[in-house]
Amino acid sequence: MRNLTAQNRADIALIVVSIVWGATFLPMANALKTNGVFVMLFCRFFLSAIFMGFVALKFTKKFDKKSVFYGVILGAVLFLSFTTQTYALKLTFSSSVAFITGLECVIVPFMAAVLFKNKISIFAILGALIAIFGLWLLSGATLALGAGEALALVCAIFYALYTTLNGHFVRKSELYLLVFVVFLTNAMLSLVFALFQGSIVPNFDREFFIAIFITTVIGTIFCYFVQTIAQRYTTASKAALFFCLEPVSAGLIGYFIAGEILSIWQIFGAMLIIFGVIFSEFGKQICSKFKL
Repeated sequence: MRNLTAQNRADIALIVVSIVWGATFLPMANALKTNGVFVMLFCRFFLSAIFMGFVALKFTKKFDKKSVFYGVILGAVLFLSFTTQTYALKLTFSSSVAFITGLECVIVPFMAAVLFKNKISIFAILGALIAIFGLWLLSGATLALGAGEALALVCAIFYALYTTLNGHFVRKSELYLLVFVVFLTNAMLSLVFALFQGSIVPNFDREFFIAIFITTVIGTIFCYFVQTIAQRYTTASKAALFFCLEPVSAGLIGYFIAGEILSIWQIFGAMLIIFGVIFSEFGKQICSKFKL
């Protein structure tokens, strides 16, 4: 680990984040059977905002209006992503939602090029194409989308925008303040929509507490904090490719815990995703070694 560069450590951290995020789909889907979408989102992000608020008070050096502005933008985009994803989880299988959400890996490099004039590496493009083909196999090799699948696709677009903007804004912001505002914005928007639907009181059953612990403590506080730090040292395009591991993690958990069956082609798709991530990271070295 001592010989690893800051970018290598950031890449490893993002791989861990993507695997952990894959583990949040099933418990959230279970909790949504007895709880509303915005109630779950409010509880998740309100608790996360409280924790990050204390961290921000302790470690933020100055109150930066620019960080607040960026945080509101990121929070609003993330809210749209989570809203569409959470509704999708009510309409279709958790593994399917995870697989389709992973399409953001293809969108990010082009979105970053359009918004910030970033150069697109040929290895990132090829890795993304390999990964997207793997995601297609994982989703059952079909282009037909139901309501849940369509919402998951919209989620992928919003999350690609979040990843792209986050990689740009984080280098110009007070880190802890930025993350706090992102969480608080999500919580407040969720509260408004939950009140509009009639109630913010959750059903305190076993599935609720499991989902809140996994999605709040691990999936939100830990993962988004790590992602925000890591994206200071790596590119948005590479981060998006690492996030392709999220549906692989979700699929394996669905298979071993929820009894979801993966076909041979879906397993092959998962292997292609992993290869796409590796190729995006080490494609230049691979081609050089084999003189391609």
